Amino acid sequence: MNKSVVIIAFLMLVAGLAGGYWLAGMQQPEQPSATSSAGKKILFYRSPMNPSVTSPTPAKDSMGMDYVPVYADDDSEKSPPGTVRIDGVTVQNIGVRTAKAVQTTLSHKIRAVGRVAYDEERLVRLHPKTEGWIEKLNVDKTGQWVKKNTDLLSIYSPQLVASQQEYILALNNLKALENSPIEDIRKGAEELVKSSRERLKLLDVPAHQLRELERHHKIKKSLHIHAPAEGIVMNIGAREGQFVTPATEIYMIADLRRIWVYAEIYEYELPWVKEGDPVEMQLAGVPGKIFKGTLAYIYPYAEAKTRTIKVRLVFDNSELMLKPEMFAQVTIYAGKQVNAIVIPSEAVIRSGSRNQVFVVRAPGKFEPRQVTLGLASNGHVAVLDGVKAGEDVVTSAQFLIDSESKLREATAKMLQANSEEKQQPDPSASMQGMEMNHQNKPANQTDHSAMKQMNSDATDGSKWQEMNND
Repeated sequence: MNKSVVIIAFLMLVAGLAGGYWLAGMQQPEQPSATSSAGKKILFYRSPMNPSVTSPTPAKDSMGMDYVPVYADDDSEKSPPGTVRIDGVTVQNIGVRTAKAVQTTLSHKIRAVGRVAYDEERLVRLHPKTEGWIEKLNVDKTGQWVKKNTDLLSIYSPQLVASQQEYILALNNLKALENSPIEDIRKGAEELVKSSRERLKLLDVPAHQLRELERHHKIKKSLHIHAPAEGIVMNIGAREGQFVTPATEIYMIADLRRIWVYAEIYEYELPWVKEGDPVEMQLAGVPGKIFKGTLAYIYPYAEAKTRTIKVRLVFDNSELMLKPEMFAQVTIYAGKQVNAIVIPSEAVIRSGSRNQVFVVRAPGKFEPRQVTLGLASNGHVAVLDGVKAGEDVVTSAQFLIDSESKLREATAKMLQANSEEKQQPDPSASMQGMEMNHQNKPANQTDHSAMKQMNSDATDGSKWQEMNND
């Protein structure tokens, strides 16, 4: 009976030990090796819920999820900092799209709103040269077309009457002295006539009235004022019977057969345009017709409120279809063209003073590069430095790749700093080690004597046991 109990107890003890060993093996987490099955070195472990939380050893987060290992790339030494490798499934899920950098000619079209205005070189403002009263307006309607030298009005001016009298007296004096034997007297009479005639011309007395004065020697109460240029009467500033002075604008005459158009362009469009560029214009008031002109002038200042630059365009208007103050849609075809490496504008990540793109080095491998940008046009931008022709750049989901790149770059710098700290010897630790070795020498000697005492005690114990057996 006692023998059976002993055997059962022994078997239960063995079973308990085996079960405990098995349970301990199940609960203890498996320590992964420093390298994966593929032979890649594990750099660190990252929390699956918060990628910014990392650990140098395997761990679990607050929800019990295992940290994910991050492996070193095979060519990590050759890749620049921030290079990202993403598996094909993730690339497909986040919607990564790429475009090829090409060497091409970049041109630009600028669209703006224009305002039709007068050609200032063909605009005439008529003022009288002397004070007086308007006796008759021969042209009394705005919008009326007048030709050059058209009789516009008659004006009575005491100064004009006095100037006519002087001229007639000078003519009579010359006639009386033309046969004088003294040459100086004759020349004086001629100079007086010449100066009197010149004064009337300066007062805008027309040539036909001067001829009548010379022929009939009769003073005209009112003198005519003629149109100095051809055009349309845009404004009449005085009426019959009104007293006018040289400050009074009687007529404004504009030749609308050529007009100006003012448009405003933005600062970033200024490098594209230059004087002489061709321009097209369309108006709602003249549907279906395209007017062609040129860019005549770029104003040397910017508008303070709109931050735009004014340009002046010139158009032919021989049919008089364009009216001042009309609005128009203007298209400027920039004559400047740039032959450069061109990429889509959405591929550029603009962060402060840096411009960056991601270049595809291999399937799923993206390298960040800083680029120097040139002119931009129609959704494309010229790259002066940083990208070569034929390389693929990321145009979609690059911000997700950028966040991963910055995280990897920061982690790599952190690990590099830690490794450098470990490689540097600590002088204080070495001094502490020397002190501990010096203190351990007596303890070692004590241990040897204690061992000798234990051996002697064991010998005496064995002798005492032999005596009891006897």
